[in-house]
Amino acid sequence: MSSGGGYVYGYSADREAYLKRLRRIEGQVRGLQRMVEEDRYCIDILTQVSAATKALHAVALGLLEQHLGHCVAEATAAGGREADDKVTEATDAIARLLQS
Repeated sequence: MSSGGGYVYGYSADREAYLKRLRRIEGQVRGLQRMVEEDRYCIDILTQVSAATKALHAVALGLLEQHLGHCVAEATAAGGREADDKVTEATDAIARLLQS
């Protein structure tokens, strides 16, 4: 299930924690914008870009772990085409993360 109302996703129990982390990252990105506006030293900006990137990667890995443990595990237990689709979907997501 890629989207839709009523379905409980693997991250649902931690939704508020994810939102808090994403809001913190949003603040980091706004800080980056200010640094550029203020014509700050490029290495300082790059350091902050790296921190924001690491924070986003941490969110992505957490979501991926929960996806594997919930969505993929349920589909695999049920078997059939949906199981294959979920494994392919997870593999594609991992490939995108590795390219970023």
